[in-house]
Amino acid sequence: MLKVSGLSKRFRGLVAVKDVSFDIKRNEIVALIGPNGAGKTTCFNLIAGALKPSSGSVFLDGEDITGRAPERIAVRGLVRTFQIVRPMRGMTVENVMMGAFAQTSDVAVAADIAAKAISRIGLSAKANDLASSLTLPDLKMLELARALAASPRVLLLDEVMAGLRPAERERIASIVRELHAGGMTVLLIEHVMRVVMALAGRVIVLHHGEKLAEGTPAEIGANPKVIESYLGTKTKLA
Repeated sequence: MLKVSGLSKRFRGLVAVKDVSFDIKRNEIVALIGPNGAGKTTCFNLIAGALKPSSGSVFLDGEDITGRAPERIAVRGLVRTFQIVRPMRGMTVENVMMGAFAQTSDVAVAADIAAKAISRIGLSAKANDLASSLTLPDLKMLELARALAASPRVLLLDEVMAGLRPAERERIASIVRELHAGGMTVLLIEHVMRVVMALAGRVIVLHHGEKLAEGTPAEIGANPKVIESYLGTKTKLA
């Protein structure tokens, strides 16, 4: 479904991502983990088109999407959320309609898609509230709804649960499980190991911009290199 091959990104003298390769199968949930500064979000930006790679390729269903504009990649079915939520704070449901416009130019159709996405994530009661009035958990849900309105086949979640309480994280995890049950492919960046344990069937670890390890949660939790560089102690992830 998604193939990343030899992906690298250099910012002058800094190598943020170096020769990263992995494959994600259709309807798989994969977690991308690693210390702060490991290159996770840069990797997302390269995959989703926010940055152009210095070298390497990205393929979606066998189609080379390397370096394409984000909106063109979204139309092809790969959509991402952002770690720092930045909605149009003076808008309500129109925030979600922006995602729908990846699939239609009809305003009425986009509004209908947006309403369904908001209902799907349980935010209908606040559909007419301005984004500026929403709490952080609701803003996270709004961000997720906007991504879902774009009708993704592959969904990239960049720390969508950061800053949330356990019950709020479980709310989003439940939605991700439902999306997965419906056939969606998910790649997520996450620091909360309980979330990784609950959702991911496979884990990829980045360190200093390079892929350090890849395997099941159980394998990653017991990997000596991962323990030394990131976990700090043997961790039961499965």
